[in-house]
Amino acid sequence: LRASYHHHQYQTLNLTPISNYCHPHSFNHYSNLQYRIFPAKSEEHPIRQWTARLTLTPCYVVLEARLEQAQLLKKVVDAIKDLVQDCNFDCNDSGIALQAMDNSHVALVSMMLKSESFSPFRCDRNIALGINLTSLQKVLRCAQNEDILTLKAEDAPDVVNMVFESADSDRLSEYDIKLMDIDQEHLGIPDTEYAATINMPSSEFQRICRDLTALSESVSIECTKEGVKFACNGDIGSGAVTLRSHTDVEKPDRNVEINLSEPVALTFSLKYLVNFCKASGLSDSVRLCLSNEVPLLVEYALSNNSYLRFYLAPKIGDEE
Repeated sequence: LRASYHHHQYQTLNLTPISNYCHPHSFNHYSNLQYRIFPAKSEEHPIRQWTARLTLTPCYVVLEARLEQAQLLKKVVDAIKDLVQDCNFDCNDSGIALQAMDNSHVALVSMMLKSESFSPFRCDRNIALGINLTSLQKVLRCAQNEDILTLKAEDAPDVVNMVFESADSDRLSEYDIKLMDIDQEHLGIPDTEYAATINMPSSEFQRICRDLTALSESVSIECTKEGVKFACNGDIGSGAVTLRSHTDVEKPDRNVEINLSEPVALTFSLKYLVNFCKASGLSDSVRLCLSNEVPLLVEYALSNNSYLRFYLAPKIGDEE
């Protein structure tokens, strides 16, 4: 705290509050506080005291969210940064959410990190943090995967504060990222009863998309009672991968589960699916949901009922 006073010969001040009616962490509730100032002792001047009124600048943290491991947010940003450049992180008492479309309006990403994913988590009011994802990725690269990550934002913020705390040493890093004003429409995603739902290893889905992209720009996903078939046809040839529902008790991470109410066959851009697969490191399994004439849902389940979802519009007519 700084005080203006006329006795400039006193260089050291000891401040004792007279009116301490406010909690020390609640500076936003008042702007003036009365203090009694005790100048430093000196032989020339005996101890005197007088009263000064100090004006405090409000500085109140409305968001504080602590992740036990920074790698969660690092992987989420890595998975979506090539689809979306700028987006709002919408924070409320339920957690931190994100929803944005790519520039072509072909794909939509929806993320929800529930408040239970953080410890502690506090959000005193709804707040939107507009962030450039490339800038965010650069800062997150300064954190080790095992670092403890804490996000903080003040009321009406122009920056978001990020603190990286090493779990096994005394290293503490602190960064501020400038925020942006992003006018972003929040789309209501309707609940859909999908005709086909496939649960499969995320590594297997990533491998299929990577292999088929060498042959074509598009992939046909056909789901029948025989299984799910990923097929493509390109200039150099064609290819197909078929998976059947199976359960392995000893290796449950390799299970493939297919729930089908009616056959489905749709064609999608492999470029987008390959991008979605960057989220494979977040979850061992991935869920694909399909219905005719409805966007494909690709969902990666995270801990504490959190999730990262991608929606992709199917190709139609001449696009296929």
